[in-house]
Amino acid sequence: MQLGLVGLGKMGFNMRERLRQGGHEVVGYDPRPEVTDVPDLAGLAAALSAPRVVWVMVPSGDVTHDTIVSLSEVLSEGDLVVDGGNSRYTEDGPHAELLGAKGIGFVDAGVSGGIWGLTEGYGLMVGGSDADIATVMPIFDTLRPPGPVEDGFVHAGDVGAGHFTKMVHNGVEYALMTAYAEGYEMLSAEPLVKSPQAVYQAWTNGTVVRSWLQTLLAKALKEDPDLAEISGYTDDSGEGRWTVEEAIRLRVPVPGIAASLFARFLSRQEDSPTMKAVAALRNQFGGHAVQRVSKSG
Repeated sequence: MQLGLVGLGKMGFNMRERLRQGGHEVVGYDPRPEVTDVPDLAGLAAALSAPRVVWVMVPSGDVTHDTIVSLSEVLSEGDLVVDGGNSRYTEDGPHAELLGAKGIGFVDAGVSGGIWGLTEGYGLMVGGSDADIATVMPIFDTLRPPGPVEDGFVHAGDVGAGHFTKMVHNGVEYALMTAYAEGYEMLSAEPLVKSPQAVYQAWTNGTVVRSWLQTLLAKALKEDPDLAEISGYTDDSGEGRWTVEEAIRLRVPVPGIAASLFARFLSRQEDSPTMKAVAALRNQFGGHAVQRVSKSG
């Protein structure tokens, strides 16, 4: 199958390679001349045979919106656009409407797999009409991990369902990572335990907590046993926030996901204003000692 691919970053570049290895013809566009196959989006459209399928794999937000608007101007009726980035699901309806006004189809695809997707395959969660999903299915089949279709791929529902599902997926991921990390800290704090890394390595087989994330933590600890080469500062890319916001809208309790999101916020504070206020209160009502900051800081 022929596919246009917009965005050849860490994931897009590997996706192009996996698809080419699977026998597909992929024409990629990226602003970086060293990786792009065509000079611009007009060149991408010209290089593809109608009806075209173009997969957008760029950062969420304005970049995605601007790319879809630009594609609407160079594609034709009967073509199809797939948004495979981490867009918020609420953006999918307007994008589908914008493209649909020109007879262009739209599919939203949540993609999981990171830098390992090239070799291991990508977990795919997609939203859109049955007909549009069927059109892109040969691409999905090559990108997804080997095995039964239902293990690694889901047509989650209508437009927006793919990105909503990926949002929840990433919220769950936040909570899982925090749980594994808290377990590591407890193991490290107990002198009886000689090697937290060995424990996590042992958990990769036969235990109920085994998972790919847990295996990756065992790998990270083997490469850097005390995690001395990195700081605890942890960013969030948005999906965890969206998950908590949607949980509030839906009145669904997600305390684990919410706590993991707030833990990331806490990681960015060199000196917590909250805990300084707690220390001040303990001093005020109980006369408890506080640690004073010296003039030198």
